[in-house]
Amino acid sequence: MILDHPAPNGHPGVQPVRRPTAGPRLREVDLSQLGTPIGPMIRVSGGFANRMYRLDTDQGSFAVKEVNLLDRRGTHRVEDVFRYERAAFAAGIPMPEPISASRHILVHRWVAGEQVPEAPVAAAYAFEIGEILARLHALDVGWSPDPRADPAPRDWPELARRATATGQPWAGELAARVGAFLAIARFVDSCERPGPVVLTHRDIQPWNLLSRAGRPVVLDWELSGMLDVSGELGSTALSLAKGPGFDDLQPAIFRQVLDGYVAGGGALPPWGPSWFVHLIGGWLGFTRWNILRCLAGVEARTGPDLALSHESVRNGVRGLPELFDRLPELKARLG
Repeated sequence: MILDHPAPNGHPGVQPVRRPTAGPRLREVDLSQLGTPIGPMIRVSGGFANRMYRLDTDQGSFAVKEVNLLDRRGTHRVEDVFRYERAAFAAGIPMPEPISASRHILVHRWVAGEQVPEAPVAAAYAFEIGEILARLHALDVGWSPDPRADPAPRDWPELARRATATGQPWAGELAARVGAFLAIARFVDSCERPGPVVLTHRDIQPWNLLSRAGRPVVLDWELSGMLDVSGELGSTALSLAKGPGFDDLQPAIFRQVLDGYVAGGGALPPWGPSWFVHLIGGWLGFTRWNILRCLAGVEARTGPDLALSHESVRNGVRGLPELFDRLPELKARLG
């Protein structure tokens, strides 16, 4: 599964992207409180939902994120998330320091580090991620009620027809897997979640992590919210224990995340399919969102570039049915 590709050595990457250095909203924002710039603000690679820039000033280096508000998949809960980030940072969670947040722009202190590849991580790294999750789940931070979740999308036949009619390069693959996507949607809606539900990051994956001196740094907190513990543990542990496919899945790394969680004071929920439903449901929605961006056929002013959306669709159309088909195997090997 590939949802993002941070570039090496930065937050989330320092490889310059040769595109305009600021989006429409960013050009309207006063960033003078960050100091006097010592160079132009540069867009950096990564960003499968928003767009990221690096700004170097006489007060340091900053990650400036332009939030996509045109076609978000959910509400941008900027005040709640920023309060949660500040609490996590104050509690010593390894993460970029949150500096400021507004409806359109998020600013964090730049953190140098190495990209975490989509491959099984080291055992010590996995264990520490488990400890971090336990510490996050223990934080006492106020959170306004989340809106009721919408049912999983069922319009896959129509999306496949539109993709074929508009000549999308992945149209044939989507059409061949419509039945699988409908089955996945039914699974997401019917799977029982045993609880407890906690306030958490909700997206600790390789593309949202750095390695600094071999230890984790957690990035990209915008999806924070309430989540069933089993869904977060399963999603995180599986992603850290495998590569793009499943041939190199290492159950020992999966269990290191869980051992770290218990060592950090967390309690493991009952084992079952709920451990994977958050990962599958999130990927399902992400794939559909990118399909709609591709069907529009134009470069949006914010969010991922069109080419990046096409790549995400191909990854989802091929990888999500494979993950769903392997659920019995995963439950047997990892339980």
